[in-house]
Amino acid sequence: MEKQILDKLIELRSQYEEALSQLENPEIVSDIKKATTLNKLIKKSQAKISLFDKWTELSTDIKDAEEILKDESDEDMIEDLKLTISSAKKEMLTLESKIKEAMVEKDHIDELDAIVEIQGAAGGDEAKIFAGDLFKMYLKYSSKMNFSIEILNEEQSDNGGYSSIVFKVSGVDAYGHFKYESGVHRVQRVPLTETQGRVHTSTATVSVFPDVEDDSEIEINPIDLRIDTYRSGGKGGQHANKTDSAVRITHLPTGIVSQSQDGRSQHDNRDKAMQQLRAKLYQTKLEEEQKNLAADKKSKVGSGDRSEKIRTYNFPQNRVTDHRINLTLKKLDRVIDGGLDEIINVLISTEAGASNE
Repeated sequence: MEKQILDKLIELRSQYEEALSQLENPEIVSDIKKATTLNKLIKKSQAKISLFDKWTELSTDIKDAEEILKDESDEDMIEDLKLTISSAKKEMLTLESKIKEAMVEKDHIDELDAIVEIQGAAGGDEAKIFAGDLFKMYLKYSSKMNFSIEILNEEQSDNGGYSSIVFKVSGVDAYGHFKYESGVHRVQRVPLTETQGRVHTSTATVSVFPDVEDDSEIEINPIDLRIDTYRSGGKGGQHANKTDSAVRITHLPTGIVSQSQDGRSQHDNRDKAMQQLRAKLYQTKLEEEQKNLAADKKSKVGSGDRSEKIRTYNFPQNRVTDHRINLTLKKLDRVIDGGLDEIINVLISTEAGASNE
């Protein structure tokens, strides 16, 4: 292994162990921001440290076997030792390849949490039901990835599903995984309301924004904001707000709107709406930067534009197709049940390959 990579791994292990040590300190654990930063470092480093530990163990095994081999006279034992050394060296080469891939520096934006907005588009009630299905898929996928989800705003439809739902996904590289979901998702199936058994095509739009935790990445002038309050909608019940606690914020220069009605107070809803607004404005900034890139450097897995058709879910044929990478899987039932990782992993690999060209 190259000395440069080895030195980085040794330094990373030191930082990893220091982070683990600090989390044993009650004062640090009580500092939520500090503890969160340390936990993210640990989770981000775990895979690399695991690969490095295996590589180090194999390296030690080879050295031990070579030492024994120097004084060994039994031919069978010599043959066994040589096979052990040969096998270990092959495994080390495989590990080195995985380590190099893991050590490639990611865009810092990918490490952020994500804010996801799903809206029923073409197809009436069926589109809204499909939006709900997508949300359930993301819930199950997030559970598998150890991501947590917090709903920021939801507008339920009468026949199930959502006219719109906005939620935050928190976890290591949450945005780096969810960013590939931006675009138009198309569903082909027989709606529950269809009496003739005909297959309909409906769509839902997914927008994904990086969650900017503070104003350091994006500047918002208060005079550019129009803040309106209104009474929350929804199905009612004991949690329905009886006052104008819902908040809608409009960024006047861009016309970008964010809103929240799920919080317990007007203040809470205002914070959630501002969180969404920062994310949307930052995404707009990123898209402007993307336009300035040379055409041959643009993403090979799509622009993330909400108007781009990215995936089709064909229920009668149990087929899902991602149009950006021409990937078709005959396992829609597994994908819609949260098995989205097979598609997203290919998208990540495709993006990494494009950036290295």
